[in-house]
Amino acid sequence: MLKLLAATLAASCIFTTTPAHAQNATPAGDSTFLLTIFLKHDESKTLPQINQQLKEQGYFKQFPPPGVEVVSWYVMMGIGQVVTLRVPADRLREVNRAIESTAWGGYRTEFYPTYDYKAAAQKLREEMNK
Repeated sequence: MLKLLAATLAASCIFTTTPAHAQNATPAGDSTFLLTIFLKHDESKTLPQINQQLKEQGYFKQFPPPGVEVVSWYVMMGIGQVVTLRVPADRLREVNRAIESTAWGGYRTEFYPTYDYKAAAQKLREEMNK
């Protein structure tokens, strides 16, 4: 299953080799935003049942939509998966529809507009520790 997921991501997403701190910073005026999606496991189902449902619904083919950049994709033990995407503003509906059409039933979902605070937090910590 991991190989399938990796192949799907490689085929449908934009991955960059930019360092993580630079990759997460959204350039001003580029009409994109970061969107973090919590994909919470349905604990009434086993992982093979969830994956089978997702496969049947086309999740692995449709999410994330082609051209939407995956900034990070983590497993949060006891919760599910947390995905942060860089989304062109005019493609938000497409991302939402991909989730609604393919992930529901296997996951409960939550969406959060997100921004990279790491550099600002580091600067603030440095200033406050003087």
